[in-house]
Amino acid sequence: MLQQPIRKTFDLGDGREITIETGRLARQADGSVTVRMGKCILLATVVANKEPREGQDFFPLTVDYQEKFASAGRIPGSFFKREGKLSDYEVLISRLIDRALRPLFPEDYFCEVQVLVTLISSDPEVLPDALACLAASAALAVSDVPIKEVISEVRVARIDGAFKINPTRSEMENADMDFIVAATEKNLLMVEGESEECSEADLIEALGIAHEAIKVQIKAQEELRALKGVSGKREYTKPVNNEAIREKVYAYGTDKVKEIAKGRLSKQDRTERFKLLEEEIAAKLEAEATEENPFTDVERKLIHKYFHDLQYDVVRDMILDDRIRLDGRALDEIRPLDMEVDVLPSPHGSALFTRGETQSLTTVTLGTGLDELLIETAASSKYSKFILHYNFPPFSTGEVKMMRGPGRREIGHGNLAMRSLKQMMPSEAEFGYTVRVVSDILESNGSSSMATVCAGSLALMDAGVPLPKHVAGIAMGLITKGDKYAILSDILGDEDHLGDMDFKVTGTRDGICGVQMDIKVDGLSMDVMREALEQARRGRLHILEHMYKAIPEARPDVKPHAPRVVKMFIDKEFIGAVIGPGGKVIQEIQRETGTTINVEEVNNMGEISIFGVDKDAVIKAEDWIKGIVAVPVVGDVYNATVVSVVPFGVFVEFLPGKQGLVHISEISWKRLESLDGIVKEGDAMKVKLIGTDPKSGKFKLSRKALIPRPERKPPHNNGNNKDHN
Repeated sequence: MLQQPIRKTFDLGDGREITIETGRLARQADGSVTVRMGKCILLATVVANKEPREGQDFFPLTVDYQEKFASAGRIPGSFFKREGKLSDYEVLISRLIDRALRPLFPEDYFCEVQVLVTLISSDPEVLPDALACLAASAALAVSDVPIKEVISEVRVARIDGAFKINPTRSEMENADMDFIVAATEKNLLMVEGESEECSEADLIEALGIAHEAIKVQIKAQEELRALKGVSGKREYTKPVNNEAIREKVYAYGTDKVKEIAKGRLSKQDRTERFKLLEEEIAAKLEAEATEENPFTDVERKLIHKYFHDLQYDVVRDMILDDRIRLDGRALDEIRPLDMEVDVLPSPHGSALFTRGETQSLTTVTLGTGLDELLIETAASSKYSKFILHYNFPPFSTGEVKMMRGPGRREIGHGNLAMRSLKQMMPSEAEFGYTVRVVSDILESNGSSSMATVCAGSLALMDAGVPLPKHVAGIAMGLITKGDKYAILSDILGDEDHLGDMDFKVTGTRDGICGVQMDIKVDGLSMDVMREALEQARRGRLHILEHMYKAIPEARPDVKPHAPRVVKMFIDKEFIGAVIGPGGKVIQEIQRETGTTINVEEVNNMGEISIFGVDKDAVIKAEDWIKGIVAVPVVGDVYNATVVSVVPFGVFVEFLPGKQGLVHISEISWKRLESLDGIVKEGDAMKVKLIGTDPKSGKFKLSRKALIPRPERKPPHNNGNNKDHN
């Protein structure tokens, strides 16, 4: 018999309730909870090994978020009809959880931990990503896995000028700010989201509102833990330490590490010098070994660990005390910029963006509506016309690695760039193409994701995508020690590793479009955050100034080799006429013009997109469709083609699919006994619609009405007034 579950319910502040429950499901896991809001239920479990693997010197944390299609009453659309590899959407939510949880574990904890969060019941109006980290943290809170603090995560969005915590899916359609925020009771941990050019002050306000909501959720988790009776955390095996070796590494290496750090070397040279110095220290300590105290692999690993600790301490102190960075720049200085558009002849748009030792080669491809990306979750299935892919090959950092498709990092970085550029993308009505941006990182030493944003903006304008403004991005760092702090603009890869905060800010001249922030230090004040955001704004404006010099505005038209697109809107009653029986009409138009035509009903209107490489072919297809949907108007003039000749006149097609009769009496002002030799099938003829037959509704046309009536000649002297015309 199942034991009675333990529950804790709290209010979001507007009457909506969230319930956390433990003790009912997955009881063999170290920690297990369900989180429920409306019909949305998430199951979170955590399991941690009791001992680290032999020789383990890092913390192996795995976080997977997955949505069961059964949760929404759906069957997966794959061939196997089962959930498989995580989708990009699930990977992105997994990253949101991972980045918030990882700082909670002690630095000397190396036991493998697996956190699984599963959507088991879906609510069409509840967004599960805002609840996933709450579920993961609650599972850890009710377990004995050693964590330092309890955290939570919420979505904060601004809708119609007011901020709201965890808004519904419908409400999010009107949001101009959307951020996911994770925090402990005292400190922010992680921020990620997008906005329609919000100000730095707006972002600070949103973070404050989110933090207050998170405190309520943390309190609920602590009360649930108390109800379960969790009183302490498990003991664990700590890694081997040797203070004597540590002291020797610092004694032998401190001055030389300082010398290398202040040498303003390139990334490769600095890495090589540090490697040689580490080998020199290891050789020195090995030479000092005795039979009683031999030099083993354990000592070698400790030297490696302590040498990296030494680098960490020396470089941080150098920046804080001497205000000197590894490459000699001022704290707010941006590395040299170089950018060029139209660097590749065949893609529809391209740009090469270089900032210091970071370089992105970005291309833009324009496609049809058939190229849209299907984004499928348990609760929704929608198409996106804007796609961005980010690639990070190993040669960009001078390494050799196996390439097995994009990893979570590539998916996350690409998503940040996509969300940032999306804010400036034209509407579908303005620009009917499907747009794919691909950023290939050729060199990396600090924030290739921000290089992707800059290169993407340049390449989109080069492709003729009508972006109203450029979007740029900058990666910032923060180093703190006591009351001292240093805010770093445009950080290097090494500065990212040793810093206390890594945050990326993208935007235009007028506001912020995207944010990704990871905070590793306790007690970060909002004043420091404001200063960091202001310094980021100045750096962003500096980069934007150079981008506008490279290409000041979007090209007025797509390139000659890019596909042409025309979008038309027709009454939905005409959709059938355009498609034709069995698709006969639309297939004929595509075959004759060489275009691709997409027809769908949107908002009770027929939306038609015509794509083709040849501009004249697109115009021909457009005119063809206009003819099909046109309503003939009496008195209008049409360019017609003779379809058949009969004794009493000619039948002409004056609009696609529409025919009428030009009676023999309406061919010419001259009386005609026959049409032989005057007109034949296939002849072009300009005609005027003069009416319709009241009984049959057939169209009556006239050629004569467009010909000036000849003047009557004066009568001959013999009195014969016969008209010779």
